This record gives sequence, C-alpha cells and structure tokens, in this order.
Amino acid sequence: MSETRVERDVVQLSAKHLSRDFTSRVPGRFVSARQVTHAVDDVSLDLVAGRVVAVVGESGSGKSVLARMLARIVRPTSGALALRGTPIPARAKRDLAYASMVQLVLQDPFASVNPVHRIRHSLERPLLIHGAERTQVGELASAVLKRVSLDSSDRFLDRYPHELSGGQLQRVSIARALCVKPKVLLADEPISMLDVSVRLGILNLLKGLCDDENLAVLYITHDIASARYLADETIVMYAGQVVEQSHGTALVDAPTHPYTQLLIASVPDPSDPTAVSARDASLRIPASASAGCRFAPRCPDAMARCASESPPAFEVRPGHFSRCWLNENDRVATLVAPLTRRKGEPTTT
Repeated sequence: MSETRVERDVVQLSAKHLSRDFTSRVPGRFVSARQVTHAVDDVSLDLVAGRVVAVVGESGSGKSVLARMLARIVRPTSGALALRGTPIPARAKRDLAYASMVQLVLQDPFASVNPVHRIRHSLERPLLIHGAERTQVGELASAVLKRVSLDSSDRFLDRYPHELSGGQLQRVSIARALCVKPKVLLADEPISMLDVSVRLGILNLLKGLCDDENLAVLYITHDIASARYLADETIVMYAGQVVEQSHGTALVDAPTHPYTQLLIASVPDPSDPTAVSARDASLRIPASASAGCRFAPRCPDAMARCASESPPAFEVRPGHFSRCWLNENDRVATLVAPLTRRKGEPTTT
C-alpha cells in the first residue's frame, strides 16, 4: 500500500456519541419552568483524510452545533472526541494545538472577516499567533492565497473586505483557515450566502483541497444536491438525530427515510420550476415534540407505532442506514447505537 493511500485512510477526527442540550426558562404565571432542547442527540462520525463528509438538514436540525462541538467552541453535554486517535477530554478548553489541526469556516464571510483591517492582516495574524516568523508571514500569506486560486499579489492582500465579492471573501476565509496547515476543515454552509454563479467554484475548491492535500472535510449544508456532488459520505440530520447515512451517492439516488425523500422532493425541478408536489408542501408543516420518532408529526407515511416507539437505525443495504420503522422488514442489520461504521469495516450482524 502506498504512503498516499495510508495517509488517506487516517481518521483525523472521531466523534463518539456527541450530545448537546440547551436549557431555557419558559415564563409561567407563578414560576418559570425549565425547558431542555436536545440540539444534538448521540451523534457519531469519523472524518477521514482525503474524504468529504456532508451533513444535510434544514435549519434547526443541529448541524452547526455539531460543527462547533467538533471545533471545540461549544462543549458537549456528553460524548467524546479523538484527534488522530488521541482522546480529547470533554471539558478541556480549546487550545492552539487543537486549533492548528481543526479549523472552522463560517457561513457568512462578511461577518467572519474583520471589516476594519486589510486582507493582509486577516491572513498574517493567525500565522503570527501560531508561531510563524514575522519576516516570513508576508510570503506565507501570498502562498496561501494562491492555494485558494486568488491572485497572490498585493491586489488582494492590501484590499479591505468590502472591496471583494462574496465568493472572493469566502476564499479568503478558507485561506485564513489553511494558514495553520490544519488536517480537518469544518465548512459550515460555506456557499449558502453566495451567488449561485460562484457556488460551484467554492465546492470545487473544497474538493481539490481534499483530494490534493488529504484534508478531512466536513461539509454542512441544507442543499442535498450539492452534498451529492461533493461528498464521499452523506449524513442526514433531523431534530438533532442522524436519520439516514450512506456512502457515495446511494443516499440521494435511493433514499429510504421519508425525511430524506422530502428533502430531495423539495429541490426545484428545472423542467417545471412552478411545480410544487404534495410531499414538498409537507416540509412546511411545523415540527412538534414526539415521544417516538421525532419526524412522526410531519411524516406522510407515519404509522401508529411511530408516535410511541423511537426507531433504531436499520441497515437497509451494506453501508446504508436509516432510522425509520418502514425499513424494519428490509434491514440487513439493526443498530441501536448511532451510526459509526466506516467504509471498508465489517458489517454489523
């Protein structure tokens, strides 16, 4: 096995049974009640060198909270992280060593880049913080701009953020993350604030960084079509839970969970842009709490047991898992824990 192949098989960041609960107070007539929101509930995943893992779901599904737990900006309520096999204490503070390995790219580049400083400052500051020689930071900043396909001359370095387009500024955000030579890149909806005409360029940039530099990439999106284009593995989240997961394009080509099917049905049809199907319309129904399956109040295929029994994750095909009672009779195997098996590992029986 070649050295490159070995490197591409390395699990850079592993998350096991991550959960995060948020507590809020609900005003009452005489006393306030405490309400617990399960933002992320028992999620496990592996980020592997040279592969893209996409996490798909609508707003409120827990995607961004998951990314921030992986970046150690938000502390998990329970669960564990391991960086290249080394366990990370759950309550430990984020340090420079971890930040140099795991970088987060945020959704809005105009909000994440300081507007009062030139682009040069935004790139040179992380280099200095992480120990680069002051005499070298200018050259390093130019080199990292070249990596994201921007002109490495002073044309960009000496501009202010408001002088750049959204796509250019998002490339600067990615370049800033690359300054510290990370092994893991967490991209939290990196194209949702951009014009449609430049989105493909950012996706190709992420794919190129993954393929050429063996970065492990987590791509968070609500656009399941872009996940199919980019990802080696796709995870669908709903109300904090992983409801479906598969490698390659199998999840989008042959979805088995009703929520995934609704997400795909909601993608506009270029041949008939005015058409709205009944399944598409059902996505607009507000979610409500459920003692059983969390998607049951919105599911067009819900059964009586869905309201009272929470389904486990059924392996409907090798490497393809779905948390839905409709798949009980078609399963290959059943998992009562979250989805953790990677491609190439033995199938659970």
